[in-house]
Amino acid sequence: MSQHDALEAEPAAAGKHAPDELLTVGEMSRRTGVAPSALRFYEDLGLIASHRTGGNQRRYPRHMLRRVSLISVAKRLGIPLSDVQTAFENVPLDTTPSHEDWQRASRRWKRQLELRRLGIEQLERELTGCIGCGCLSMKACRLLNPDDELGEHGSGPQRL
Repeated sequence: MSQHDALEAEPAAAGKHAPDELLTVGEMSRRTGVAPSALRFYEDLGLIASHRTGGNQRRYPRHMLRRVSLISVAKRLGIPLSDVQTAFENVPLDTTPSHEDWQRASRRWKRQLELRRLGIEQLERELTGCIGCGCLSMKACRLLNPDDELGEHGSGPQRL
């Protein structure tokens, strides 16, 4: 019997969990609130990883709970999964990540969020100006026609 099979066969004692305990798809879904189909999707993207039993069932290492929870937070905040992939790039999938692994990911993610915040603030300033302006001019509007790129093509509607 392998170590993983032994962990499956012996439930954790009253609130005690082994760091290398494996969770079923159902347990992972229940603990994180993420649908099993989403877990499979995240796995296909390489955001999380599982082990397979002899019966080809997925078992997730306990440390995947944190990854899935962070993915859920990102999703709720509208952060693209590609940004999450970038942030998790150097966080190991096959072993329990160290505190330093998570600190590096946190710093990387913070930089991404700062850039996103600056972009949103710029959009807010431009959008407020555009809505307040009322000009409806594709020639003059910096938001819909940055650097007046469409002005070279003559007057009238240019976009299809």
